[in-house]
Amino acid sequence: MVEFEKAGASTISLDQIAHEQAKPGREGYLAIVRAFGINIVGADGLIDRRALGEKVFKSPAALRKLERATHPSILREMERLVRSMKGVVVVDVPLLFEKKLQNKFDATVLISCKPAAQLRRVTKRDGFTPMEARRRMKAQLPLDRKRKLADHTIDNDKDLSALRANVNAVHAGLVLLYGGTPNGNPN
Repeated sequence: MVEFEKAGASTISLDQIAHEQAKPGREGYLAIVRAFGINIVGADGLIDRRALGEKVFKSPAALRKLERATHPSILREMERLVRSMKGVVVVDVPLLFEKKLQNKFDATVLISCKPAAQLRRVTKRDGFTPMEARRRMKAQLPLDRKRKLADHTIDNDKDLSALRANVNAVHAGLVLLYGGTPNGNPN
């Protein structure tokens, strides 16, 4: 996302929206507590994300329950933010293809890497054990399937300068194709 911002795009992270929505008093927080009970709240009053993750990534039914509880408010906030932004807007959607959300966008870009690199990055970034990271990765479509669904694919197995060059090329193409007005945003 940082590289798309540097290229001039506005960016939105659905993970960030989900974290905001899970704060006390917010719509997502209330939906999670309704769905999973007060025991999912820690002594500090916050959703115990590790406990919630343990529940939902061990049980497909629990994961569906979480998604039904939280996705509507996350998507409403995403749509509100997209309408408020100008130019090319890049939205980081972790389950874009799994939830069949690609039709909400003018174009899709998959940034991919080899599974071993993904595991290493997820454990380092999110502090998960390798087993926890694998469980989350298994909830996603296989990479070869995502490649077939994406309009553009950027391989992120090389160095930062290669990633930056590929992001800049895709961003420039999006600006040319959509005139800086994707998603019908006339701004």
